[in-house]
Parts: sequence; C-alpha cells; structure tokens
Amino acid sequence: QVHLVESGGGSVQAGGSLRLTCAASGHTYRSYYCLAWFRQAPGKEREGVANIDNDGSASYQDSVKGRFAISRDDAKNTVYLQMNSLKPEDTAMYYCAADEACTVVEGPLEHEYKYWGQGTQVTVSA
Repeated sequence: QVHLVESGGGSVQAGGSLRLTCAASGHTYRSYYCLAWFRQAPGKEREGVANIDNDGSASYQDSVKGRFAISRDDAKNTVYLQMNSLKPEDTAMYYCAADEACTVVEGPLEHEYKYWGQGTQVTVSA
C-alpha cells in the first residue's frame, strides 16, 4: 500500500509562484520509486507535467519547461513541484503519482503509475 498526500495548492495571479508538495508513505513505498506530477483542468483529460526517477533524472511536458522544476527528498519521502511564472492555463487539479519504475522523457505517462494522490487545486487568475 502506498499513500500519497499533496499540499501547497492555492490561488495566485498570473506570473506568481507556488510550490506543491507530495508526501509518500505506506508499507509498500520505497525511496527509489519514480515520482510524478499530473494535472487535470475542467473538461480536459489528465496530462503529465513532470517526473523524476531515483537517480534524479527528470522530464517535463513542453508547456512547463523552464517554468516548473521537480525535485525529491528521499529522506523525507517527498516530491516537490516548484511552479514559477504561472499562467491561467496552468489552472488545474494537480496529482502526485508513484510507481517502481518509469520512463523519463518528455513528461510522465499515466499508464506507468499505479499509486495516486487525491490532488491539490491550483488556480491562476489573469
């Protein structure tokens, strides 16, 4: 069993910043797990934002490259998503995901992740 809890969402104006945090726990979770962030805007499908594997290799969706940064602290079983220069189109529910292995290229692939959090809302106003 793996339990993921996201936090750090909120409402900001365009150009602002937010830092999302996802804390992992559970009997099955291991510090080498691949971790990812996804998002889903109203009326749209869920899309991959960024992921990071156990050696720190990361990948991003094109629309967030240069603005978002994913990082992890394995001592705390935590993954972060630093979001800068936020745009209204970044408005979505953001989800954390984890699994034993993943592909780290051009952003995370939904089918590669078994464990999911409940999400945290990010709203960016113009």
